[in-house]
Amino acid sequence: MIDQIEISGKTKPYAVLGHPIGHSLSPVMHNASLRALGEDAIYLAFDVAPEDVMRTLPAMGMMGFRGVNLTVPLKEIARRGLERLDESAILMGAVNTVEFDENGMIGHNTDGYGFIRAVSEAFDKKLYGCSVFIIGCGGAGRAVALTCAVNGAQSIALSDVDRSKAERLRDEIANCAASTSVAVATNTEEQTAMCREAQLVVQASPVGMSSGDPSLLKPHAFTPEQYVFDLIYMYPETPFLKTARTVGAQVANGLGMLLYQGARAYEIWTGQRPDTTAMRTALEEAVYIK
Repeated sequence: MIDQIEISGKTKPYAVLGHPIGHSLSPVMHNASLRALGEDAIYLAFDVAPEDVMRTLPAMGMMGFRGVNLTVPLKEIARRGLERLDESAILMGAVNTVEFDENGMIGHNTDGYGFIRAVSEAFDKKLYGCSVFIIGCGGAGRAVALTCAVNGAQSIALSDVDRSKAERLRDEIANCAASTSVAVATNTEEQTAMCREAQLVVQASPVGMSSGDPSLLKPHAFTPEQYVFDLIYMYPETPFLKTARTVGAQVANGLGMLLYQGARAYEIWTGQRPDTTAMRTALEEAVYIK
C-alpha cells in the first residue's frame, strides 16, 4: 500500500494519466514492485482531461517525474502531440509510455509487447501463422491487430460498432503486413462465422467494464479449440469469457497484458527490470481477492 512508502524530497515520482482513472491498477502493481526493490519512489494516478494532456506532460517533466503511462482516451492525443516517437508508438499510432530525457519527451507503446507476453503465458500460443478475430478496433484493438499482423498472423478478422473504424484498420494492416489476409465483419452473422473460424479471439472493446454488460457474442460463436482473451482486467472473468468457457474454450483476462506492458515501461524509464512477481501478486490480490 502507498501508506507504507515514506515520501521525502528525494522520492522519485512516476504516474499514470487517464480520464477517468479510478479503475487503473497500474499504481497497485508498480508500487508493489518499487517496494520490493527498495526504491525511494512512488507511482501515482491523475485524472487529466484530453484537452489538458499536452500541457500536463511537459509540466510533469519539469517537476521531476521519471516516467508516465497514459491510458484511454489520452494515447492517440499524445501520439499526435509528441515530437519524438519510438518506432513502437509510430506503428501503433498511440503512446502509452512517456520517457523523459535531457532533450524532453519520447513516446513509446508497450501494449503490443504486453499482449504478446500475455498470450504466450496464458495459452503457450504464438501469433505466427495464427488466425485471429478481434472485436473492438479502438486504441487497444488497433494495437492488438497491428501486433498480430507484424508478428506473422495468417489472417485477421475485425469487428467494431463503427464499421469505418474497422475498415481503416484493415487498410493499415494491409499496408504494414501484406501477407496477412484481413476481413471486416459487417453484421452479427458474419461476426459469429468469423469468430468460429479463428484460433485466437480477442475482446478489445469496453463492453464488460461496467457491471451488467452482456457478452457481445453468444455461445455458438465459440468452439472448444479456441483461445479467448479479453483485454479487460478488473474482473476475474468477464461475461465474454464466461460465455466462451461454457463451450470449452481456454480463456484469459487482460491482467497479464497489464503486467507486461507495465514491466516494459519500467525498463524503458530505468534500464532495470521490475519485480514482476511482486507486481503479479499485487494485481491478483486486487482482482481476485476483493
